[in-house]
Amino acid sequence: MLALIITGFAGYLIGSIPAGYIAGRVAGIDIRTAGSGNIGATNVTRILGKGYGYPVFAVDFLKGLAAVIISVSVWKRAQPISVPVELFGIVAAVCCVLGHSFPVWLRFKGGKGVATSAGALFGLMPRAALIAVAVWLITFYLTRYVSVASMIAALAVPITILSMMFLGQRGETALLYFSICLAAVVIIRHRSNLSRLARGTEPRFKRK
Repeated sequence: MLALIITGFAGYLIGSIPAGYIAGRVAGIDIRTAGSGNIGATNVTRILGKGYGYPVFAVDFLKGLAAVIISVSVWKRAQPISVPVELFGIVAAVCCVLGHSFPVWLRFKGGKGVATSAGALFGLMPRAALIAVAVWLITFYLTRYVSVASMIAALAVPITILSMMFLGQRGETALLYFSICLAAVVIIRHRSNLSRLARGTEPRFKRK
């Protein structure tokens, strides 16, 4: 139990690193007061450009991946233990996404967790994550909406895992439940985007 608590706490602290906020400060602005007010890579890219937005995405992605890798290390050090390694990874991933979305340093007002979720998914289930990336790219190409692509990609993950389990490929029930919860978090964090989509005011990236 102590090992799981340490894993969750470490995951939260890793996730709570506010890369977008730091990038804004480096550029001389508070990113929370510009654009959508979100500290995620999408808003940073819109306001500050790719030179800031892409590194923010990379850091947010690596946070999720690092949390899962560290959880495996903790699991190995906690041996012998009856808790499966997948549970350690899931706890780390969930806490990391929560840390990104609700960082204690910014009064619990953070990003939407898409990049961090993607990193965690690659650490936990790389095949499902690759399919989600493909879904994201196709959806974004067709719609030019980052929010729509992110939500559909999040929904694609549990569908992919369920399909893999149905076809007899390796798949853990715990990972399926985790992916469903993760998709729910991503969609809930996009509530404002859904409202703007309904009103027709959601900004989209223009084709060059």
